[in-house]
Amino acid sequence: MLAGFRAFFAASVLAFSALISVPAAAGTLQCAPFARQVSGIEIYGNANTWWGQAEGRYARGHQPRVGAVLAFASSRSMPVGHVAMVSKVVSDREILLTHANWSYRGGIERDVRAIDVSAHNDWTDVRVWYGPIGGLGTRSNPANGFIYADEPATIDQPVQVASAYAAGGAAIRSAF
Repeated sequence: MLAGFRAFFAASVLAFSALISVPAAAGTLQCAPFARQVSGIEIYGNANTWWGQAEGRYARGHQPRVGAVLAFASSRSMPVGHVAMVSKVVSDREILLTHANWSYRGGIERDVRAIDVSAHNDWTDVRVWYGPIGGLGTRSNPANGFIYADEPATIDQPVQVASAYAAGGAAIRSAF
């Protein structure tokens, strides 16, 4: 009977270790895959590489357009940068963004306010609405500019999120 308990315990520990060995971000939606899906811009890798990768493949610039992706640069608070799709142009210094993993880990935010606070009105320094405080964030964020998609994608489509299950396999589920 003791041997049976030990075998059960060992199997339980093994199963539990498989659960905790899955990377924490396995089921968390990241900004880059979300931006790629909603904008149609086929760039892969960390957000801070998008601006460079877009050179020669997509038009880039400093004027917001609906469907364009705002590429944030690396900074101390954002070591891998950030990307967000422009969902509406309010004025030359204010836009609405649709993006993932900004205010809340893995969360999607649609039509959140972003303002250009750069000295030259070129969207190289941006403040973005931040959910936990219910307003514009307290810091500005460096940005490279906008990457323009060929055609804006529909942002109301379901988002596919990879999710890890206890059995060790990955499944795709519609999250939103």
